[in-house]
Amino acid sequence: MSAVSPSSAGPLAGIRVLDLSRILSGPFMTMIFADLGAEVIKLEEPKSGDDTRQWAPPFQGEESAYFLSVNRNKRGIAVDLKRDEGRAIAQRLADLADILVENFRPGTAARLGLGYEELSRGNPGLIYASISGFGQTGPYAAEAGYDAIAQALGGLMSVTGEAGRAPVRVGNSAADIGAAMWAAIGVLAALHERGATGRGRWIDVSLLDGQIAWLTYLASGYFATGEVPQRYGSAHPSIVPYQAMRTKDGHLMVAVGNDALWRKFATLLGLDALADDPRFATNPDRVRNRGSLIPLLESALASRTSAEWAKDLSAAGIPAGPINTIDVALAHPQVQYRDMVLSVEHPTEGTVRMVGSPIKLSGHTPAPTTAPPTLGEHTDEVLAELGFSGVDIRGLHDAGVVR
Repeated sequence: MSAVSPSSAGPLAGIRVLDLSRILSGPFMTMIFADLGAEVIKLEEPKSGDDTRQWAPPFQGEESAYFLSVNRNKRGIAVDLKRDEGRAIAQRLADLADILVENFRPGTAARLGLGYEELSRGNPGLIYASISGFGQTGPYAAEAGYDAIAQALGGLMSVTGEAGRAPVRVGNSAADIGAAMWAAIGVLAALHERGATGRGRWIDVSLLDGQIAWLTYLASGYFATGEVPQRYGSAHPSIVPYQAMRTKDGHLMVAVGNDALWRKFATLLGLDALADDPRFATNPDRVRNRGSLIPLLESALASRTSAEWAKDLSAAGIPAGPINTIDVALAHPQVQYRDMVLSVEHPTEGTVRMVGSPIKLSGHTPAPTTAPPTLGEHTDEVLAELGFSGVDIRGLHDAGVVR
């Protein structure tokens, strides 16, 4: 395996990651590391690869847009882990890796001879991250993990949506993405510790645990009062007005986070009399009387467009903004200025646009330097680095072990 990857510039240059994961949580985590300069080798099964290669439409050319979204800056190999020869390749890669990431159902990696206990015997410094639906232990450990199920069981769906209507899942895969970020934090902590001890760790992250951790003030409110949090739509359970409200041409998100902002907000809307109305004078008053207050505010907001209100409110220091569709959000001047929409040339599909990294470091801005790999694009290259001869590699191809 080479010491320098195509995306080596960055604080994680020299760190080697073996990515055995697929779909979203693992690949998103390893993309974070690849963006920061780690060498990431993504291992896929040879016939159809990562499940998300078939999760389409939409396609870009022949590639799934879903797959393209979370696999940049990686080298890709295709190896059959059901074959002894394939598992041996993965074990050799693990011996050279600093980090291994997998999101098999608990117990699967161990049955393949690729579990933490076995691999850490040959590589004591290996940091091994397992992402699963419910964790490696407990009565639900063997259950398959899906984002929507974690959102449901973890309580998130119960507080998402409009009051009196059906609960809804968050519009993106929040449980998967959240688990990826928790796993990245755990791996970085283990890397720091390994610098002192020389030994790695097994990091066990579950989608459900991540959702429970994200409950924060919702759980705390329940612990404090015994009252079960309800759905408030775009509103906040503890701050009013803090929600989307109707305007002349649509909706405007307003975040009036304290009483000083409230008085400025009421005055700007021409509702001076409400500013010190005892029903609305303090935030607890407004929370108790939100049902009376919001219609009064929306009546005033209906006189102008969302853009007009957003401009004047922002100028007055009151957080407000129109609710952008995805295309408008991606075209926002601040988003463009911050390099949050970037592009990379794909070997078969031309220019691929993708969202950038939100991590901005002095001297290093993570960016796509290589496109998401085609299935097995770097198999021969990586096998040669492991010491396989051309004859050996051809034999593995002929036997269907690799692609």
